[in-house]
Amino acid sequence: MIELKRDKLVFSFPEVHPEARFEIEFERTLRIPDDGRDHFLPPGLGAFPLKHVDDFADGVPAGWLEHGGIMLPMHQAEAMWLNFHSAYIRGRGARYPFAVKIAAGKIDAVSGEQWTNGLHGVPQDYLVVPKQPWLDGFCVEKGIIRQFVAMPLGAGYTAEEQITGKGEIGGLQIVVYPMKREVFERRFPKRDRRDSLLEEQSCISMASAPDMGLAPGGRMRQEIYEDPFDFDDWDRSRSSRCFVHIANSLVWRAITGEAPPTVPPTAAVYTAADLPWFDYYDEGAAALEGSDILKQLRSIIELGRAKRETPVPENDGIDTPRVVRLGDRRSRNQVREGMF
Repeated sequence: MIELKRDKLVFSFPEVHPEARFEIEFERTLRIPDDGRDHFLPPGLGAFPLKHVDDFADGVPAGWLEHGGIMLPMHQAEAMWLNFHSAYIRGRGARYPFAVKIAAGKIDAVSGEQWTNGLHGVPQDYLVVPKQPWLDGFCVEKGIIRQFVAMPLGAGYTAEEQITGKGEIGGLQIVVYPMKREVFERRFPKRDRRDSLLEEQSCISMASAPDMGLAPGGRMRQEIYEDPFDFDDWDRSRSSRCFVHIANSLVWRAITGEAPPTVPPTAAVYTAADLPWFDYYDEGAAALEGSDILKQLRSIIELGRAKRETPVPENDGIDTPRVVRLGDRRSRNQVREGMF
């Protein structure tokens, strides 16, 4: 079952486990400069508003009704990231695991392969949550992604158009698979009540044309982790999928009658205000090597120069003196020294 709750997409599998629940937030963020440098994680600027496509059947393109799902507004050249959250299971000291397949214009964001149904382990074409807290873009190299940036279909910039030569799909496609209940209960046995309560208290979540697609933007430091479980641990007989349509910000107003969010600040303006960037690292997880297919993608700026166009404004390079480290880099007995 899929529900839309408070601008979150919620996937539930009560037939597998009563608390097998997974949520995605679609977050606004700064567009990092596409300058060939590897940038840190930009901040979240709040969630995009989400709407049911079916609630606006008279105003959306016919193809959107065929796909169903939800829609969100983006300005041209605006960036986004996906924030993942899975339900914490009391008594077992763990969040319920999910395999999550993410595609943009039916191009897999992890493997770069064109869309096929089902999960595939070689090459891995999915993320594992909660091990993977978020996703900011296309996995192009080990430890490097290219940021998700909205561009209109038909201009040739999206990953879909670069790989297939066509701009027909756009949007995001999401499929979620739960871990088998018997596997979860075996891997995460019941715990002493006191230990479980202590761990739960310390567990903090990281938390023009109408059709838009996602194009590869600037380079960002982010690892996409290998599946730490066995491939057969996933219940591949049960899944839920959702098509996320991306509406041009002007079209959003025409369809819904509501104003889209304002244009985010530039990376240069944000940095000049002495606000922090972020870095995330999990020393206990192995990162994927990156997709050879996605590695061949040309960024928006690279394609724009070839076309003699200026597809994105304000692409000035930046220095990021304030970087907040996220993730567990401590040894077992180390006390983290925070900000005073």
